[in-house]
Amino acid sequence: MDLYMMNCELLATCSALGYLEGDLYHREPDCLESVKDLIRYLRHEDDSRDIRQQLGAAQILQNDLLPIISQHGQDKPLFDACIRLMVNLTQPALLCFGKVPEDPTFRHHFLQVVSYLQAYKEAFASEKVFGVLSETLYNLLQLDWEQRQEEDNLLIERILLLVRNVLHVPADPYEEKNVDDDASVHDKLLWAIHLSGFDDLLKFLASAQSEQQWSMHVLEVISLMFRDQAPEVLASAGQTRSAQEKQKDASELEALRAKEQAEKQSRNMQRGSRHSRFRGSYVVQGLKSIGEKDVIFHQGLHNFKNYSHDVGKAVRRVPKRKRMAKDVEMTRRSALNVRLFLREFCIDFLDNCYNRLMYLVKENLMREQAQQHDETYYLWALNFFMAFNRFNGFQPDLVSETLSIRAFHFIEKNITNYYEMMLMEKKEATSWSRRMHLALKAYQELLLTLSEMDRSKDENVRQSANVIKSNIFYLMEYREIFLTLLRKFDERTQPRSFLRDLVESTHLFLRMLERFCKGRNNLVVQKKKVKRRKRSQKKQTGPENTPETLEEAWQIVTQDLRAASFQLPSSLTEGAVPFDAASETPLEEQRTEAMVRIQDALIGRQGPEALGLLRAAREVWPEGDVFGAVDVEPEEELDLLKQILFANLPRPAAVDNAEEEEEEEEEEELESVRVSETEFNFLDFIKRFANPAIVRPYVLLLRTYTQNTAHTNHCIARMLHRLAVDLKMEALLFQLSVFCLFNKILGDPAAAAYKELGTFAKYILHRFFALAARNNKAYVELLFWKNVGAVREMTEGYSIDGDGAKKAKWTPEEEEELQRLYEEHKDSGVPDIVETLLPLLSNPNRNRRQVVTQMVVLGLVDSAKDLKKEKKGTRIVLWTEDQEGELRMLFEEHRNSDDILGNILKRLTAKRSRARVVDKLLSLGLVGDRKELYKKRRRQAPGKSAGMTEEDFFADLSGVPREDCFDRDEEEEEEELSDEEEEESEKEQPVESRVKPGQKKRGRSNGSSGERNVNLETMVRSLQQEGLSGPLLWLQNCLNRTADDREEEGAFHAVPLVPLTEENEDAMENHSFQKLLKKVGIRAPANEQESFWRIPITMSVYQLRGAAVSLCPSEEPSAGAETVESAQRPESPEPQDEAMSHEQRAQALRALLLARKRKQPSPDTTESPTAEPVSGSDEQQGAGAARPGGKRSRVLDSDDEKDEDPSSKMEVGDERGAGDSDAEEHSAPAKRRRHRVLSDDEED
Repeated sequence: MDLYMMNCELLATCSALGYLEGDLYHREPDCLESVKDLIRYLRHEDDSRDIRQQLGAAQILQNDLLPIISQHGQDKPLFDACIRLMVNLTQPALLCFGKVPEDPTFRHHFLQVVSYLQAYKEAFASEKVFGVLSETLYNLLQLDWEQRQEEDNLLIERILLLVRNVLHVPADPYEEKNVDDDASVHDKLLWAIHLSGFDDLLKFLASAQSEQQWSMHVLEVISLMFRDQAPEVLASAGQTRSAQEKQKDASELEALRAKEQAEKQSRNMQRGSRHSRFRGSYVVQGLKSIGEKDVIFHQGLHNFKNYSHDVGKAVRRVPKRKRMAKDVEMTRRSALNVRLFLREFCIDFLDNCYNRLMYLVKENLMREQAQQHDETYYLWALNFFMAFNRFNGFQPDLVSETLSIRAFHFIEKNITNYYEMMLMEKKEATSWSRRMHLALKAYQELLLTLSEMDRSKDENVRQSANVIKSNIFYLMEYREIFLTLLRKFDERTQPRSFLRDLVESTHLFLRMLERFCKGRNNLVVQKKKVKRRKRSQKKQTGPENTPETLEEAWQIVTQDLRAASFQLPSSLTEGAVPFDAASETPLEEQRTEAMVRIQDALIGRQGPEALGLLRAAREVWPEGDVFGAVDVEPEEELDLLKQILFANLPRPAAVDNAEEEEEEEEEEELESVRVSETEFNFLDFIKRFANPAIVRPYVLLLRTYTQNTAHTNHCIARMLHRLAVDLKMEALLFQLSVFCLFNKILGDPAAAAYKELGTFAKYILHRFFALAARNNKAYVELLFWKNVGAVREMTEGYSIDGDGAKKAKWTPEEEEELQRLYEEHKDSGVPDIVETLLPLLSNPNRNRRQVVTQMVVLGLVDSAKDLKKEKKGTRIVLWTEDQEGELRMLFEEHRNSDDILGNILKRLTAKRSRARVVDKLLSLGLVGDRKELYKKRRRQAPGKSAGMTEEDFFADLSGVPREDCFDRDEEEEEEELSDEEEEESEKEQPVESRVKPGQKKRGRSNGSSGERNVNLETMVRSLQQEGLSGPLLWLQNCLNRTADDREEEGAFHAVPLVPLTEENEDAMENHSFQKLLKKVGIRAPANEQESFWRIPITMSVYQLRGAAVSLCPSEEPSAGAETVESAQRPESPEPQDEAMSHEQRAQALRALLLARKRKQPSPDTTESPTAEPVSGSDEQQGAGAARPGGKRSRVLDSDDEKDEDPSSKMEVGDERGAGDSDAEEHSAPAKRRRHRVLSDDEED
């Protein structure tokens, strides 16, 4: 861009800066304002970066800004403004444009900006400029932290950023056509940094504890200083060459000379003796031309090796996305004085700064306080300085910070992350590949350092290396990282240099692992196995003991205990320990486990052991008399054992199953990683490399054997030797492209320089031709890469039809039988003829696949697809008249059974799902409601209901009625049927929208409002007996006040229940009181932000008043309630003395339990209404049970029910008493049955 095209305002601003006269710069009065204007212009430039280009073309930085800071540095505001402007102007072009533009116009702008940056870099290569920057930075660092202002910190950061930007400018390959040992622009810049002392300031910033905030800037500047430098070259700078190095150089030179002479001799041999006009024509037999005739070759025989059918054809253009990635890394040898300066810098840096700086940078990276991709500077520094330390005398203590397991883990984690990002961001795959290459080189350097430590003379160093190696070889992630990288290598995104370092690192790792295994008899390593499991459709439940089995076990236990007169031998008495002292579970929480052990002993019919455990548990947990009182009678102990035997105790395994079920509902497939230890076998580990996906990258790198180093070719040959010789899988290399490469190596004029490769190629070819003499298909196999299975077949023989060992054989008699059965049943109309034929075959071991395969072989069907098993629910089959008649007959036969639907499904000829059968029964009018098909379940003994918790079990032992046992059976049956209908609908209607599970359960509890009123009144009475009448009255007042406020104001908001007295606070923490709050409808604290229970917004005024009324039950309790109170308080003569001791209450509860067992009413007796007065709560219970399908009532307690006269209650009692006693036992709650027993005891 020409200067005359500059914007007039921008030109005027630049002119107002000043002018340069000779070496003296004269600034204008408005110089500071002009610099600020230029900063403002740069802030508003367009996408083409026009302002930046115009300033670059005008050379403002070279002619104005650098002279200003050099000659007028004492003007601090002007100096700060110039530094700000130069930081902006030297910003990398990639940051300006975001990425390298693809548009030709913007690509031109991008290259133009890069050219201006290269001019800036050359201008900065001045000792005077860096002298000013060093002096300013030194003065700022002299200030203590309390004297340093915010502007000073900003200036320090800007100076470091300015140096970073200048060092970051790439070299111009067309302008700098310098050879090694010549000074480039970058070398001149480094020399200016050295002469100004700026490098010493960098070392101070890296080592000073008070300047650790600049650690990332310092590491970035240092990494850019050593760009294009090789650590081995710097380590040997100024040193006399050893005899070994001289011998190595001489051998390389001799190999090159031998190669050149061989090529020259080959060219001489190709010259014909005759003139080129008479070179003749030849017919190449066996090589066909375009037609059917052989190829006629019109050149000399010495040129025939280069003949190809592709000669003269247009070269096929390779798409850009399929091109191989190019190597961008380049190294050069700087001038000697620069190398000496850099070498001294590295030595000082390792001695004083490396460990501390790397620690600070690692902490910033781990805490995510650095910028994006800053870890690449850490990886580069680890690789470079550890390599320099290895070449410069090797002192492990200088690099101890990065020589640890943490460093291996950090690099492995970054490699994995880079690979994942390569897959996710396809367009940026090349950039992620370069970062992965940096991480791989750092990993390789760690392995090289460990290998160097193994050769150390210090025993402590060798032991430290063994400790690190044992950890690396133990963990699977570090062992298999090279397997993964080789298998996932992609030549389109990863350059050849990456593959070279990967192959060399793999060779080093395997060599170290092999040596480590040789010194040990058995090496134990960690093994991880990822196991997938499908989500289970139904929850698996363990085998349950039937009541008949438990009853039989109880009879045997009773006989044993009575025969021994409840006397136990001393061995059982002393050895019974009901708790586990080594368990992490507290002793108080092991009470349930002790009860489970007693139950297991009873189920195992070990009566004396169970009684011993019961007596031992009584001594450990005497409180509450859960295991009986101290002076308990033998008969009472027998009753306690019986209750424990028939109780459904909570077991820990059920919780684990529930958690697994919840996890399986979240995902269709889960991966469980199982970690185990196994003995390591090195040969088995090498077998993991016998894979074509791993062999192919080695062959790809071998193609450039002439450009590879001797060490790289040795690594390739050693790995192929392990596969071909050690594993005897040379057939892995029987591939045409590999043979072409071997032919090229053997025909190379300088083959003497590749002796190892030539020997290996001859071995592979010899093995192939030996195999080809036995296997005539070996030449065809050359066209394909082979896995282990194909290699085995190629060398040991092919199996017939893929797998002859597993193919089932059919005798002629069995084939004839299959044909006969197929002819008999093919027209029968069965939906699946294979399922019909399987049970009719004489050989019961035949499976479906074998039968289908044989039917196809015999020609009975055209394809196996014709016999494909039809999935359940994929089509809807109409009901025939015969099937409907069969359904009617089965319904009439089983309509009085406990499980109507189950019996019908078992006996149906045409199998259908439960949902289809239910729908058909409804459509035929055989049932009016699907609830009539629910399985009738008998009421179980107390404690046998599923899902009982520890609190519920002990409450049941104490005689407290359970609140959730009224409508569970009905809900379980309805849920089971609805789940099956949902499953069937999902199978038959995969496209339609499906109902959420939560919506299906919404109406299941609508019919239990009456029962809940009973439960609420029972809970209120129970709380009043516990002495919580005051908190109940407080809760009632809160509900009434809230109802009044909502009725007056009309505004609804959640009202918290704030207990102000100690009594109310204790009640809010009471478990029974919290249950009552939930029953009323009060919401618990939603999260940790809430502390109080709240009256929700959704409760209307009518609901609040109804809830308040329900908290005040009738003052005159029924006779049954009076009986309960008299039984619970046998020794309380005064009404106000309601509290009794804990021991007395336990004795009373045990008396109730014994009375319940002794007084069992016979099923054929009916109770008179006068013998059992029915309370108002019982009437509500009956009313609720009579309307199971009704809608949920809005009022919690109706006033009409309270105003009923006693005569209506007596009528209800007569109707209930006239019914069957079994039905009454099923419908009545547990508390009512206990009232009945107590009243019978009083009559006695």
